[in-house]
Amino acid sequence: MFFDMTFIPNQHAELERCGARDMASWSRRFLEADLAAVRFVSRSARSTTGRILAVVISKLGNGWIYLILGAIVFLCAGREALPVVLLAGLNAALLHCLFPHIKRRIGRPRPFHVDPRLPSLLKILDEHSFPSGHTMTLSGVLVPIVIAWPSIAMSAAALVLSMAWSRIATAHHYPSDVVVGAALGVAMAYPLSTLFFAMW
Repeated sequence: MFFDMTFIPNQHAELERCGARDMASWSRRFLEADLAAVRFVSRSARSTTGRILAVVISKLGNGWIYLILGAIVFLCAGREALPVVLLAGLNAALLHCLFPHIKRRIGRPRPFHVDPRLPSLLKILDEHSFPSGHTMTLSGVLVPIVIAWPSIAMSAAALVLSMAWSRIATAHHYPSDVVVGAALGVAMAYPLSTLFFAMW
């Protein structure tokens, strides 16, 4: 008995087309949900208080928050804070050099560029959205602080969540931007931090 095998390439091609359509459909739904989440969160910054909070927290992430964190750590720990602050600064410098390259490579437009109805509450530092450099850098800076003093882990998480909220509320980032940014910050800072502390 002989089988006609000519259907197999056609079947494979059809499966590939179906897979591509499914992937495109899933990707479109994900992007729509991501943008819908920005619209929802941005409502929290419509009031004067919400807008001021979102703008102030975002602007602190431009650099001021790291000076404040360093001062607090030195105030609480004295000389013991020196290696922690040095490592946090090293993490900040490395991540700050890295995320602009990722952003340019991905090239994702910011939410307020995609939906003009979303107001941008402050000036942007660059044109691209993914990942969030603010949450990426802040997470990396907080990693050695949490390793040194695990009891502040909840406070550190609240700080990252506040920054993530502000970046979405100002329509500068999608939820996926801040989640991936925070994850990358931790993933890159943790191995370096543990190695640094082991060698110090």
